[in-house]
Amino acid sequence: MSTTSATPTDAAVELRRMTRRSFATGGIATVAGAASLWWIKHAVPEGGIPWPLRKMMEFNSRVSDAIFDPNRLAPTFDVSRAREPRVNGMIGLKKELDLRRWHLDVLTGGDKPVIERSLPINAIHELPRFEMVTEFKCVEGWSEVVHWAGCRLSDFIAKYGHDTPFVGLSTPDRAYYVGLDRASAVHSQSLLAYEMNGQPLTSGHGAPLRLVCSLKYGVKSIKRIGAIQFTNKRSADYWAEQGYDWHLGH
Repeated sequence: MSTTSATPTDAAVELRRMTRRSFATGGIATVAGAASLWWIKHAVPEGGIPWPLRKMMEFNSRVSDAIFDPNRLAPTFDVSRAREPRVNGMIGLKKELDLRRWHLDVLTGGDKPVIERSLPINAIHELPRFEMVTEFKCVEGWSEVVHWAGCRLSDFIAKYGHDTPFVGLSTPDRAYYVGLDRASAVHSQSLLAYEMNGQPLTSGHGAPLRLVCSLKYGVKSIKRIGAIQFTNKRSADYWAEQGYDWHLGH
């Protein structure tokens, strides 16, 4: 019995054939990718970003609405694992703030809100205290386990809020603002926090009051809250206006 094998010449021919095919396939993929990027870049803007991306984000938003489970909880950890997260994002925190004069404005709904009431920090401390040790996740890819203490946003809403589908929060200077759907706002791990790792919040971490939403990325956890508004239409959101997903859940 005899066997045959490819000669060195046959192997070289096959290698060249495969190389040409791979090169052609890669070239077609590159051209297609470049054409797609050109198309997206030159598409008519909608809400500040090209409309194909806007439509995809709206689709993602509908999916987020559909699959959100108010009973789902973020993992919790032993307090011994808690660490201080990095200070990230200073929008709305650049001006000095006299904490003794700070107050939380509850605004009326509508496009021209007025102050319905102003609450001192003592009003927040009087609400039931809640603590949690959860993982704070940043869209940049890092995370840290943090021990938070404050009052649940749901308890605040029950006493001072209104039954609206959306909640908006902003810094005192209104430079930074986030929006929440009601289900996210009243989630049991959405917290108005005034302590971090057993100590009052520092200025860089949002003193005297910040939001912590354990099921959302950190950009939703607005620092130095100065106002809260209950609205019937989707609340404005700083990063959504820059083209990011409005929900930003994980």
